[in-house]
Amino acid sequence: MSFSRITGTGGYLPEGLLTNADLEKMIDTTDEWIFDRTGIRVRHIAAPGETTSDLALHASRQALDAAGLRAADLDMILVATTTPDQIFPSTACLLQAKLGVGGCPAFDLQAVCSGFVFALATADQFIRGGQCRHVLVVGAETLSRITDYTDRGNCILWGDGAGAVILSRSDEPGVISTHLHADGAHRALLEVPGGVSRNDVADTKIRMEGRAVFRVAVNTLDQIVDETLAHNGISKSELDWLVPHQANIRIIQATAKKLAMSMDHVVVTMDTHGNTSAASIPLALDVAVRDGRIKPGELILTEAFGGGFTWGAALIRM
Repeated sequence: MSFSRITGTGGYLPEGLLTNADLEKMIDTTDEWIFDRTGIRVRHIAAPGETTSDLALHASRQALDAAGLRAADLDMILVATTTPDQIFPSTACLLQAKLGVGGCPAFDLQAVCSGFVFALATADQFIRGGQCRHVLVVGAETLSRITDYTDRGNCILWGDGAGAVILSRSDEPGVISTHLHADGAHRALLEVPGGVSRNDVADTKIRMEGRAVFRVAVNTLDQIVDETLAHNGISKSELDWLVPHQANIRIIQATAKKLAMSMDHVVVTMDTHGNTSAASIPLALDVAVRDGRIKPGELILTEAFGGGFTWGAALIRM
C-alpha cells in the first residue's frame, strides 16, 4: 500500500512591505487596534508586474531543492490560488513552463483560504492511487491585487506570498488523513462579487462581514478538529504541532484552546505575513521546518477556513 509524505518545503515572500504604520496613513486605524484584533504587524506586497506564478516559482524551487528533486521528476503540479495570473491558462501551467518542464498534468484548485488543504488532499489521493510518485503542491496568492485599501474592515488583513511542498510516495504514512467540507449558502459573508460569467468585472475586491465570518470559522474549525481526532482514534495530547491557516490570532487561539495546546506548539507567522490565504499554511510549515521547530516524525494538524465557505484539515506525520 502506498502513502504520501512531505519530503520538501519551500516559501517565498515578496520584498515589498506594508506595515500597520503605513495603514495608519491610509485609513482611520492604529497599529494597536490592528494588532490587538488580528495579530498582524506587517504584510508582504508583490511588486508591480510580479505575479502569483512568479511567487510560486521561488517557493517551488526551494521545495524541490529540499526534497533533492528536479522539476523533471514531478508527476503533477497543483496550485491552490484565488488570484491566478490570468483567466487561462492556469497558474499551474504557467508555473510548469517557468520550471522548464512539460507533459505532467498541471492545474489550479480554488477553495480560497482552504485551498492548500484541498490541494494536499487531492495530491495525496493521486499518490495513494498509484498514479503519481512526486507531486508539487503550491499555495500562492497576490491578494493585494483584490484588496480595497479604503475598506478598513478587511484591508488590514491581506498579504502576498507562496508556500510549497513536495508530496512523495512512501511506504510509511505521512499524510494520515484529510477532511474537507464546504457550504455555499454563506457566499455573501466573504466574497469577491465580480466575475466573467456574470459579465461583471468591475467589482473585483474582497468583501467580508468580519464578525459573522469569525463566528462561523470558530465553530466549524472546532468541529473539524473533533472530526480529525475521532477519525484517527487519537487524543489531543498526541499532537506535537498545530499549523493553522493564518487568518486571525483570535481564531488561532480558540483552536489551540480547543486542543488544550500551548501557543508554544502553534506555528504563528501572521504577525509578519498577514493573511496570505492559500499560501498561509505552507508558508508557516516551511518556516517551522527550516528553523528546526518541526522535526521528522512529529505529528502535526493543519486546518483552514475560507470563503465559500470551505474548511478542511489534515493530520500529517512529518
